[in-house]
Amino acid sequence: MRDQLLAAEKVKAIDWRDGILYLLDQRVLPFEQTWQACTDVAAVAQAIRSMVVRGAPAIGISAAYGLAMAVRQRLAEGDDWEMALEEDFELLFNSRPTGANLFWALNRMRERLLRLKAGDDVAAIMAAEAVAIHDSDREANLTMAQLGVELIRKHQGNEQALLTHCNTGALATGGFGTALGVIRAAYLEGMVERVYVDETRPWLQGSRLTAWELAEAGIPVTVNADAAAAHLMKTKGITWVIVGADRITANGDVANKIGTYQLAVNAMHHGVRFMVVASSSSIDMNLESGEDIQLEERSVSELLEVDGKPLGAGVEAVNPAFDVTPADLIDVIVTEKGIVERPDTVKMAQLMCRKRLH
Repeated sequence: MRDQLLAAEKVKAIDWRDGILYLLDQRVLPFEQTWQACTDVAAVAQAIRSMVVRGAPAIGISAAYGLAMAVRQRLAEGDDWEMALEEDFELLFNSRPTGANLFWALNRMRERLLRLKAGDDVAAIMAAEAVAIHDSDREANLTMAQLGVELIRKHQGNEQALLTHCNTGALATGGFGTALGVIRAAYLEGMVERVYVDETRPWLQGSRLTAWELAEAGIPVTVNADAAAAHLMKTKGITWVIVGADRITANGDVANKIGTYQLAVNAMHHGVRFMVVASSSSIDMNLESGEDIQLEERSVSELLEVDGKPLGAGVEAVNPAFDVTPADLIDVIVTEKGIVERPDTVKMAQLMCRKRLH
């Protein structure tokens, strides 16, 4: 299957060339395919904040490249470069609060700094570490895709209807995708009749990004309003809801794009299995439960404006970007270290003790 998956890769969102980070601007897809060149750490942090790049794995990878550029710049400025670099770490740490991959990638870059030896080519080593983070995510995607397919094969037969939320494909990761990677792999194995995609308000990642990725891959896709998901579970024979994760806590609670929690509740009611697909870099064992996750709230203008025009005067709004799905609503979590069925604290700890399968 691995060769099939590699051959099916057509989309990428991150490109590192000649010490410059190029990001596919996801705010204008699918209407335009515009690449934004980031030449310093400030540009990377702004790209993360403004949603040029999105998806927890892609954010983490971009931050690693941003830190690599910061190292190069600080070295060129002269002495005390390590102290000055702390400002760049802080800038990137504060760019988005919820996804664990951002902090995981930056901590890995910091750990590599601490292992440097006298005479090392610091800039080259840190750039290579960022590339290694990128490559590692791509390999994790391929492993998770294969594990997820085996679960789908085990629990149901061929020609299934699946439902997903937000975007978890190549646009959100360093390669093939997490949840969407599983879906694409299942299609290659002849197990998918149709994929239903929540539009995912207010940024429409589902209708703009996921539907575009699936259509590019020739996979039958139907976009639906977020509010139609329960009705589709009741009427369309959906067998799996498959989503990604921005952060998973020690007890198996999952923070993901707003709207995921209600999908899990509806899936349990309708007897639809619920799969979360995320690399181990999304797992934060320092947080006991979802109650400890800092959930990002974005500007209410995303809800109350259309093309910069207000929808009404004197109206209040709330715009959480993420919600938390409790572990007891999740059938299985798929990572590159293996799978956890009916996750809890003990099972999550056992998972994190394993080595990667690839």
